Amino acid sequence: MPRDGEWTARCAAPGQQSGRMQRASGSVVRGGPVTGGLMRGGLVWGGLGVLAFSFTVIFTRIAVAQLDPLFVGAGRAVVAAAIAGIALVATRSRLPSPRQAARLAIVGGGVVLGFPLLTSFALTTAPASHGAVVIAVLPAATAVAAVIRTRESPGRAFWIAAVVGAVVAVTFALAGGAGGVHASDLLLLGAVVAAAIGYAEGGVLSRELGAWQTISWALVLSSPVVVALTAVSAMRTPITADPAAWGSFAYLAVVSMFLGFVAWYRGLAIGPMARVSQLQLAQPVLSLAWAALLLGEQLTAVTVVGGLAVIACAAIAVTVRQRSTARASAPTRGATDAAAFTRSSR
Repeated sequence: MPRDGEWTARCAAPGQQSGRMQRASGSVVRGGPVTGGLMRGGLVWGGLGVLAFSFTVIFTRIAVAQLDPLFVGAGRAVVAAAIAGIALVATRSRLPSPRQAARLAIVGGGVVLGFPLLTSFALTTAPASHGAVVIAVLPAATAVAAVIRTRESPGRAFWIAAVVGAVVAVTFALAGGAGGVHASDLLLLGAVVAAAIGYAEGGVLSRELGAWQTISWALVLSSPVVVALTAVSAMRTPITADPAAWGSFAYLAVVSMFLGFVAWYRGLAIGPMARVSQLQLAQPVLSLAWAALLLGEQLTAVTVVGGLAVIACAAIAVTVRQRSTARASAPTRGATDAAAFTRSSR
């Protein structure tokens, strides 16, 4: 049985390929090569996911200007968990095993708790453009986490690109924050590490549970914690804000935490995986554009150069890993790329 989100070429007879379609964990898996129409569909869905995620730092910045960052980080997961629960019940998705539930805790700790909470607190002081550049190293960080998790050997070029990308991101944090590293920079870097671990584990686990089912179960299983944190926030701080802040919170809850994942994972499932996953490298560029257009933030030369350098390093690291994975899996290409599960971040 092919794994979820993978394209597997099967030979029905010498010189012939099976064109049979199968359903696997809610995703369509097709034998044979990806046709032009399907490729466009995968890129369109993947592009929609990246577009959705590119607004995350913008709307987080708007929301935390008036709402408690703990409420923004945890409360949006409460809403997303409710939507995910409804989707799981409606599709009659199978329950995860106890071992899978333990692994889902890792996913939830990274992408349901770690990344949203840390970025919410960081963006109370850091500009959205600054956050977008630091978070731009996430694809490379996720690739590193995936390599460690799956015990791959991607080669020297991968590690050089990943290390240089991390150094550039830290250097930008130093240069971008007047007076040195601020608490917000440490929070953003912590968010990158948390999300990278969560996405890497989610990428592996999605082969068993399905792509969107994995994030949905992570949300549902994390719901007791995020509900408790939201309640604490509501008791300690009055929940009052203008329509712009509430609209931003609604976007983070419905789109960034759920619908964006549905589009992104569907694009990855349609494929081709390697090409669709490259779209995520456009996310920080879009975020920088939205920061300038919607928030009026000034894009300094340090921000632009730092952003391009981090994106370039991430692109090299992701591309090198994909090529090494493709060579290792030949002739049955199509191993799931866990780094493609970053958006992220959202």
